[in-house]
Amino acid sequence: MLETLCDGPDAPCVPALLPKTSPKGIALFDLDGTLIAWDCQMLFRHFVVRREPWRAMFLPIFLIFLPLIGLLGDEGMKRIFLCYLWKMDAETLVRYSKEFAAAVMPAIYPEMIDQLKKHRREGHLLILASASPEFYVAEIGRELGFDLTLGTPVEFGHFFPDLVNHKGAAKVTRLYQLLPASYFENGRLARCHGYSDSRADLPMLSLCQSVMVVNPSHELTALAEESGWEIVRPARPWKTRMGYGLRAMMLLLGIGEDPGGVYETLREEK
Repeated sequence: MLETLCDGPDAPCVPALLPKTSPKGIALFDLDGTLIAWDCQMLFRHFVVRREPWRAMFLPIFLIFLPLIGLLGDEGMKRIFLCYLWKMDAETLVRYSKEFAAAVMPAIYPEMIDQLKKHRREGHLLILASASPEFYVAEIGRELGFDLTLGTPVEFGHFFPDLVNHKGAAKVTRLYQLLPASYFENGRLARCHGYSDSRADLPMLSLCQSVMVVNPSHELTALAEESGWEIVRPARPWKTRMGYGLRAMMLLLGIGEDPGGVYETLREEK
């Protein structure tokens, strides 16, 4: 793994040194829904609220704004959602992020762990590009051995923190900014394998020569079949839509030790 530089929870983690010449290959992964079944924002909120229960009081603020999602967009709603971290000191946020990253490792899809190991054996550059907040995505990237980890940079200080959502085309823009020009050929990343579960990542996947989609929607499945992309469907910790809804509500409320099923695989193995 390349040495990375991180100036704090508000700063992105980028490689101290990237090879100037194009690597043997590049593996470009999304996180939420791709490496792990859940949106990690819900898992991290539950993780924090279980340790500081008073922070559950901020959930009604998010719910009040939810009908305005069409007006505020994903970026605006993400700022409102993160208000539960108001007044948390930087040291605590860093500690929680590291503990959280270690805690979710059992929930990473085994199929995706196999893909990571394969790319690592072949000497490929591993890149994690997520829309989740970078303060904990960086720690997940470290745990999994990624060479470059990118998420949504968050600047705390206001009740609704400042951020620029690292989603869709923003991922592509960031990759162009950080990677050497020699990594690109005809507007695409040379020898790049892309992994995602979402149509929102189509701009990122357009950089790749080969693609694997994870538990895709009907629309993404149709596109994958038309494009000749590989499809995998790892088992999720819920069986039905109702089961998902119940677990999601418990995560948001901070109820239960493990509503996300993060430790279920670990328990089954024992």
